[in-house]
Amino acid sequence: MSEPNKRPIIVIKKKGGHGGHHGGAWKVAYADFVTAMMALFIVLWLLNSSVKVKKAVAGYFNDPKSSSKETGSDKLGDDDSIPVDKKNVEKLKEQIQKAIKEQKDLEKLAKQIEITITPEGLRIELIEDKKGTFFESGSAKLSSTGQELLGMLAGQLKTLPNRLLLEGHTDAQPYSSDNGYTNWELSADRANSARRLLQQDGVGTGQISQVRGFADQMLRVKNDPLDPTNRRISLIVQWVQATGPPEAASKEGETKEGAKAEASKAGDARQPESKAGDSAPAKSEEGKGEAAKPAATSAATTPASAAAGKPAARAVAPKPGLMDRLKGMLPGSKKK
Repeated sequence: MSEPNKRPIIVIKKKGGHGGHHGGAWKVAYADFVTAMMALFIVLWLLNSSVKVKKAVAGYFNDPKSSSKETGSDKLGDDDSIPVDKKNVEKLKEQIQKAIKEQKDLEKLAKQIEITITPEGLRIELIEDKKGTFFESGSAKLSSTGQELLGMLAGQLKTLPNRLLLEGHTDAQPYSSDNGYTNWELSADRANSARRLLQQDGVGTGQISQVRGFADQMLRVKNDPLDPTNRRISLIVQWVQATGPPEAASKEGETKEGAKAEASKAGDARQPESKAGDSAPAKSEEGKGEAAKPAATSAATTPASAAAGKPAARAVAPKPGLMDRLKGMLPGSKKK
């Protein structure tokens, strides 16, 4: 016999499985958090870095494709496309001097690099010494120091819209050669060597305007023609206006404006003279003959008659209106 109070056994089986899909919003939040943490640590690293590292990082973001030996160069960035003028020529000068001081090999040669502002533009002169600093002695071949310096200058000047002018100079010591090679050829060849290296380092072909060789005709030390400092090359960043620096151009503009003002004043002063001149021919015509007198008198009377007719036209009485007419029709009214 079965027991009536016995309950059935219920077995519950739970199926194991992965939870439902919750979306990927957490991934976006996590990525933002990681990015913010990375930026924070970069800022903390830069704050504790040396000045050289800071300049290199800043130079990279200003000029990622820099040809400088450092990670980046301390250049003007987007402002390099602005032509050199009165406002930023001092900035470019300081920038080049700063770049020279930052390189230990060139810092020792600061006295042999002169940067001056001239009517032609910003002049950068590389002055030789007795042993030969930038070129090999008696040759147009650049030394390692000259190549390094010109490479640095090319990085600073290649993005400028200003054109560049190169000059070569020598001292008065005659060049000893049996094939007719003189200081003229040497000065021109040295300037051309500098031009070729600048173009190899990024300066455009159209940016070079002229290459000059002066031999010993423009001595730096005129009292001592054999002084080794007379041997030099000059790189000139020309003004955009070939006539001269912006100061001269502004002065020319002011003089032109002043000349225009004086011309206008002179024209105003000549107007009374022209009126007197107009009356002079009339007097001369009166003496030509009696045939010209009737024409002159008729011309003179015509304006007078026209002038006399104007007041007569004004004196005409106005026409009576409708009310005036009705009043005149009433009995006992007096006619005016």
